[in-house]
Amino acid sequence: MTSADFRVESSHPIATRLLPMSGSHQYFFSDRALAVAMAAKSVTKPSGQEIRVVHVPTGEVVFRKPASPRAEWSEDL
Repeated sequence: MTSADFRVESSHPIATRLLPMSGSHQYFFSDRALAVAMAAKSVTKPSGQEIRVVHVPTGEVVFRKPASPRAEWSEDL
């Protein structure tokens, strides 16, 4: 495995307090567990958008943090 086998990505900027530089659309990791943990602990700006972990060599999505349903679309108000 190379140093960038897993990519945490989103179509919106990713915000996290766990990385020194926040606001990128993608981050690269060599460890799958670390990439999944970072994706799970991260949010997007605007909040509620999908974050994925992709295995770079194959393009397979190995983890997906789904977009949060918007409150105005919910019937549970």
